[in-house]
Amino acid sequence: MKVAREQRNRWGLLFMITLLVVVVGKLVVLQGVDGAAYAQAAEDSRMRTFPITAVRGEITDRAGKVLAYSVDAERVVADPSVVADPARTALALTTLLDVPASDLTEKLSRDGRYVVLADRVSTDVTDRIRDLGLAGIGYEDDPVRLYPAGAVGGQVVGFVGTEGAGLAGIEQTFQDQLAGTDGKERMEVDGRGNPIPSGIDDTTPATDGATVALTLDEDLQFVVQQRLDAACADGATSSASAVVLDVHTGEVAAMASCPGYDPGHYNETDPDLLGNRAVSDVYEPGSVMKAVTLAAAIEEGKAEPDSVLQVPGHIQAGDAVVTDAHDHPVIGFTVTGVLAQSSNVGAIMLAREVGDEKLEHYLRAFGIGSKTGVELPGESSGILQDSADWTQSRAANIPIGQGVSVTTLQMASVYQTLANGGVRIPPRVVSSVTAADGTVTDTARPAGTRVVSEPTADKLTYMLEAVVGKGGTAPLGEVDGFRVVGKTGTAQRANPDCSCYTGGGFFTTFVGYAPADDPQYVVAVDLERPTSSAEGGQVAAPVFADVMRYALTAGGVVPSGSPRPDFTLRVP
Repeated sequence: MKVAREQRNRWGLLFMITLLVVVVGKLVVLQGVDGAAYAQAAEDSRMRTFPITAVRGEITDRAGKVLAYSVDAERVVADPSVVADPARTALALTTLLDVPASDLTEKLSRDGRYVVLADRVSTDVTDRIRDLGLAGIGYEDDPVRLYPAGAVGGQVVGFVGTEGAGLAGIEQTFQDQLAGTDGKERMEVDGRGNPIPSGIDDTTPATDGATVALTLDEDLQFVVQQRLDAACADGATSSASAVVLDVHTGEVAAMASCPGYDPGHYNETDPDLLGNRAVSDVYEPGSVMKAVTLAAAIEEGKAEPDSVLQVPGHIQAGDAVVTDAHDHPVIGFTVTGVLAQSSNVGAIMLAREVGDEKLEHYLRAFGIGSKTGVELPGESSGILQDSADWTQSRAANIPIGQGVSVTTLQMASVYQTLANGGVRIPPRVVSSVTAADGTVTDTARPAGTRVVSEPTADKLTYMLEAVVGKGGTAPLGEVDGFRVVGKTGTAQRANPDCSCYTGGGFFTTFVGYAPADDPQYVVAVDLERPTSSAEGGQVAAPVFADVMRYALTAGGVVPSGSPRPDFTLRVP
């Protein structure tokens, strides 16, 4: 009995010793080996990470007038696991957030640790919420984007979506520069989700976005938009666009279309209108293209301004017959007269002297058929078929601006080339980018490309001035005190109902520059008029004149000091 009892005691002691060893070993593991991990887990359970949103950069006009900027606002969020009474908390917030109490109660009752209660709440309101000391309520940066000029420049500036990313215009093209880089704040909180004053606070600051300065002039932009809106309200014009370029730099001083939109309310606009028609929509320009045709003829030595052509009222082109605006007996037109009185037949005769391949070369050199490279999304290259594929009728239509499609910006660039002595400078709309640290990066001026010689450009300027002179097609394009150069265009518009031109109305255009003796600005205007037969000289030229008048006056351009020359348009 005694031996058995001693054996049981020994086994019991051994068991206790073994159990003690296991417990001690476990403690060693927990405190020594796994201690750091458990401590980290405990710390992580008390940590919360909050994003710090970078302030989006401004967009300004050339003078620094703000076209887009952001103001401070916050997103109100919650940790439902910390909210003890969702219904009571919802009642405290419903009026401040302007959100129904039932919606807030539902969100605050969800499983999980994060829910958004309201976006873009002013800081005045969030300060009042903070004063309530509600458990589980937090805040994140959520700035609001504002556009003080409204629709003025809206299609160039663009807009940002609900996620804060640029979705159109400069906002889209310069998204990375404007957005900056977000930061984050990682802090220790108590059981109610409130920051612990002496707790861990690890912050990575945000880098705010850059400011993008445009070449636009806001005042000129306003005038252009106002004039186009008036045109679109005439009952016949369904859409219109206009571009103003600086002759010597290619900078876009104004660019607008109608209908336009306010970037601050883009979500209330028909999605089909959220583009920029001046760079994305193409149209057949009509007779404004004759300036390229005649420039090619003069550059190739096929004609001079006073050369005389015996021009019939119509001309055969394959299986088609092309006429002037009205069929007529043979007229002795000077080349200047061909342009001033917009003779289709005369332009086709000169184009045939140049040849299809050479004419295509000049069209492409002037920028037809390719993107200009302006810093805007959605730009179209237009449509220009290879000359090897031209039929006889197509070869007759292209020199007079049919069978070829362009954007308003492309046509403005063509005339900028002529106004600049034959040197084409690709248009641009961004002047500089200023980083948050103040570093300014000027946009490099694109290299100019000579398209035609200076004498040829000067001759075109001479001939185009006759268009707004006595006997020309656009006396309504005149600007008092200034000698004006320009060309009308009236091109048939395709009728979508029949895939033909019958009943489709017209595109009416006027493109020109001034002063003729020292060109400073190019203005291109086109109006889409599905139900009208009015010509470019009647409806587009007055819009051009109003815009050019303001541009010259506001730009401090001195009125022309020399008289307009006398032009010979016809000879017996």
